[in-house]
Amino acid sequence: MNIAQIENNIQQLLKSFNKESFIYDLLAAYYLPKASISRLQKGNLNMSKVPGEVSWKKKLFFKEELKKDLHLTISNLKDELKHNQRFVIVTDYKTLLAIDTQTQDKMDIPFKDLAKHYDFFLPWAGMEKATHAAENPADVKAAEKMAKLFDEIKKDNPDTSTDFIHSLNIFFSRILFCFFAEDTNIYEDHQFTYAIQSHTRADGSDLDAYLNRLFIVLNTSEEKRSDLPQYLNDFPYVNGGLFKEKIQCPKFSAKSRQLLIDSGDSNDWSAINPDIFGSMFQAVISPEHRGGLGAHYTSVPNIMKVIEPLFLNDLKEAFEEADSNKKKLKELLIRLSKIKLFDPACGSGNFLIIAYKELRRLEMQILKKLGEVAFSGIHLNNFYGIEIDDFAHEIAKLSLWLAEHQMNVEFYNEFGRTSPTLPLQEAGQIACGNACRLDWKEVCPKKEGDEIYIMGNPPYLGFNERNKDQKADMDIALNGITNIQRLDYIGCWFIKASEFINKSNSKYSFVSTNSICQGEQVSLLWPYIFTKRQNIFFAYKPFKWTNNAKGNAGVTCVILGVMNSGGFKKIIYSDERKKNVNKISPYLIEGNSVIISQRNTPISNLPEMILGSSGIDGGHLLLTKDEKDAFINMDIRSNKFIKQFIGGGDFIDGKERYCLWIEDEDVEDATKIEIINDRVQKCKKFRLSAGRDAKKAASVPHRFFYRKHQDKDAIIIPMTSSEKREYLPVGFLTNRSIVSN
Repeated sequence: MNIAQIENNIQQLLKSFNKESFIYDLLAAYYLPKASISRLQKGNLNMSKVPGEVSWKKKLFFKEELKKDLHLTISNLKDELKHNQRFVIVTDYKTLLAIDTQTQDKMDIPFKDLAKHYDFFLPWAGMEKATHAAENPADVKAAEKMAKLFDEIKKDNPDTSTDFIHSLNIFFSRILFCFFAEDTNIYEDHQFTYAIQSHTRADGSDLDAYLNRLFIVLNTSEEKRSDLPQYLNDFPYVNGGLFKEKIQCPKFSAKSRQLLIDSGDSNDWSAINPDIFGSMFQAVISPEHRGGLGAHYTSVPNIMKVIEPLFLNDLKEAFEEADSNKKKLKELLIRLSKIKLFDPACGSGNFLIIAYKELRRLEMQILKKLGEVAFSGIHLNNFYGIEIDDFAHEIAKLSLWLAEHQMNVEFYNEFGRTSPTLPLQEAGQIACGNACRLDWKEVCPKKEGDEIYIMGNPPYLGFNERNKDQKADMDIALNGITNIQRLDYIGCWFIKASEFINKSNSKYSFVSTNSICQGEQVSLLWPYIFTKRQNIFFAYKPFKWTNNAKGNAGVTCVILGVMNSGGFKKIIYSDERKKNVNKISPYLIEGNSVIISQRNTPISNLPEMILGSSGIDGGHLLLTKDEKDAFINMDIRSNKFIKQFIGGGDFIDGKERYCLWIEDEDVEDATKIEIINDRVQKCKKFRLSAGRDAKKAASVPHRFFYRKHQDKDAIIIPMTSSEKREYLPVGFLTNRSIVSN
């Protein structure tokens, strides 16, 4: 069963339409159990005894309405439902109205167009529409303003020393905190921005001195302050280590001073999600990430794709099942207070921040249901992370504290009380180090009975992209596991996470490139995980990784959730739909975990597939069509030594290229041709200056380095194609063609 079959079923239903059986035929089109539909039709499952009505518990309420207004009828029915029917349908067979009572989606269509809207009822077939939080455009706008400010400050301060860059990083984290503080009642409204406007010169010449002094004040408790002007003394003591280190603030010009003021004036920093801080400090402060602001952070909707199926949906279901049972609600509160969340590639902490906020909001819902007022039991010391970059690891702690403050404000608005804001306390158990080399159980201690969820977006690197240090990382992380040395770098996180959750009440979910579920990588990684008696309990099929920031990353990713084997329901998400299944294969399809392993010999009697020929010639043995024609025009003898050269890209895109193909016995004749001899000598020069293997072939510069050509016709299959194609591009070539990749 698939959606195309469902659509076809409804088309057939409309062709042979029957009023008496319509609703039963519609249910059958979605492959609901035939026996249940038969019982419904006979009246055994129908909870309505009114003619023209069908009421099936949790499934639907259908009403045939030939006299009254359809819109009024469906509105009244929706408010009177008693058996949690998922869909309400009303029709006069000219118009069809429907409401999804779970998502509140509505449909109002001509009856004859039902097949065009078949997807509305897909939940009957176990395929839910997946919904996710929208991106906050205020986050992106703020990041762009900070980028402009950073660029202008760099113009005023050309210093590139390590100490200055370190100071600049800290400076920006403090500025960002001050903007946030003046918009969230930590400071007085606009206190920071107005103080700069009122107490510094318009040309910016004294702004650095003012900020140097202010930062010292913010790190000094009220009882230790003396002889301060009132406008400085009015700032509260912050603490928490944020203003502890003494730095030299950058110099300002009139323009950079105004940009600083504008950043405070024109943004509502209370609306900023702290998860954007990762984007700001990776894209704003790190030059290597300036290709696209925000391209390197994980957006809120994508984070929700990880945390909802990993643990949040389960907690929300427990809340709904508890209903008004105070004992169950209090047990759930205790459970929330003990959950540990761990991101072993946390960057600036965006996964931890969003997870923290979602848990706090669920806690508030439970307290409202209980009708009790209490302080929050969810504490940041249950949030763990590992980050290799020292500054990002500091920002992660700051961002967690800001998220805590935001939630305290929400809590106060709801209940009229909350924990005090200042002075800051240490926030989050964030370790600075290499996740491949650290012992995760030391970073996030495991006790018997702990409920721990590991999550994140680890770095992506293919086997051939790893540097020396990363290869050493893998040796340490894999700890002697054999036969998987060709694993992608991200595989380290899967291996270490599987070892961490083994035989415990823990699960993990990572965002990964789709390579981890394709080809050779499947046979390297997943057998090891399955030996731990673990399985995939949810998966997002490949999708483009995007966010609302400019130049966002367009990588094709998957999301995988892994747990110890059990009867937990399993879900595959695809094209904004979700489908309940019994098992999920590591290829992210429904079914058993059958794995295709690498073979060294064909399984058929076809010839062996080979890579093809490669010159390692600096391009000197290759010719464009124009160069080929020029060679032949200059000396007709050249034609004998020229063959078509074709790689995967040439074949797919229809490009025409050629190469010099000279057999050893023809070298003397070929090099008598001046233009060919010139190319051969240039190839020799290139090989002598290249790597060790190339030097070995410098003595035969007329010859391709790898010669796989056979003097016969061949089938060409490009090494790399596109997932958008519905077919594998394959072609036939004659013996006149030299095949590359």
